[in-house]
Amino acid sequence: MKKLRVGIAGFGVVGKRRKEYIDRHPNLEVVAVCDKSFGKDGILENHIRYYQNYKDLLKEELDALIVCLTNDIAAEVTIAGLEAGLHVFCEKPPGRNVEDIVRVIEHEKKYPSLKLMYGFNHRYHDSIQEALKILRSGELGKVINLRGLYGKSKLITFNQPDWRTKREVAGGGVLLDQGIHIVDLMRLFAGEFEDIHSFISNGHWKYDVEDNAYAIMRTKDGIVGMLNSSATQWRHRFHLDINLEKGSLILGGILSGTKSYGAETLTIVYADPDNDGGDPKEQTIRYNKDPSWNEEIIAFADCILNDKPVQFGTSSDALQTMKLVFKIYYSDPIWQKKYNIKEPN
Repeated sequence: MKKLRVGIAGFGVVGKRRKEYIDRHPNLEVVAVCDKSFGKDGILENHIRYYQNYKDLLKEELDALIVCLTNDIAAEVTIAGLEAGLHVFCEKPPGRNVEDIVRVIEHEKKYPSLKLMYGFNHRYHDSIQEALKILRSGELGKVINLRGLYGKSKLITFNQPDWRTKREVAGGGVLLDQGIHIVDLMRLFAGEFEDIHSFISNGHWKYDVEDNAYAIMRTKDGIVGMLNSSATQWRHRFHLDINLEKGSLILGGILSGTKSYGAETLTIVYADPDNDGGDPKEQTIRYNKDPSWNEEIIAFADCILNDKPVQFGTSSDALQTMKLVFKIYYSDPIWQKKYNIKEPN
């Protein structure tokens, strides 16, 4: 089987990490990259060509494009990749707003043979996959409610570029950048939320994007979700409680490149309200490896090589998750008015 020729648009921290896992795949080969940080076009030591502009990258003979660019240009480059006849993998978020992903989907429909996948990486963590398997088995019954927290200590951490604090580039703050993961996971476990109330704040760091988002939401079936996406969580934390009719699934910690969110665990609670006195039997699984980045690339390649539909990170997932993020923004009347947030359709 021939190797798929891959280009990477955006060769910063995430682009280089994506390359690491592409290099491990026997049927993928990175042949060219682009990044505005390059002073000129040229060739790297490993014979990979590099460009300053993504339009020059797209002149290469490619099969697939990995988009690791800022939110203001992600949708534009994704569309350009599809128009060039390429399969596209784009990092989250899919753009600055809902309109960006709507435009992408309009173009995606023109090319039904091409695969488009979004990098909602957390879905590929072992703890998430195991919790989803238990949920779908039905052994703990139906979901009653969820409580989620995803927090870091600043909007800019670990020498990241400062574009995340600029509304004109990012489109939003901690909720759109990091909190989008917990929004996506709550949708994965509970379905679509319709009734939403929220408070949004940029009162601490004083940028024109939020440093905290608080929301309480309800699905058509009555499942309630509560979340806090925070950039004032001094001890970095990821936590998601999923309470069901016969027990709970508690996701704590997440393995990441920074290692700052603690051990990744899944605690399975087996409730017996008549006999356990509020202290039920539980089992905790601790994960010591993060296969998610590798598994995500394997899944993308499998979709292309074997003409399979995308399972996780579809454009529909991206659209519905973006809609929920912006419904949370819209539901705070003060924030809505301050930044002219439109209600997602």
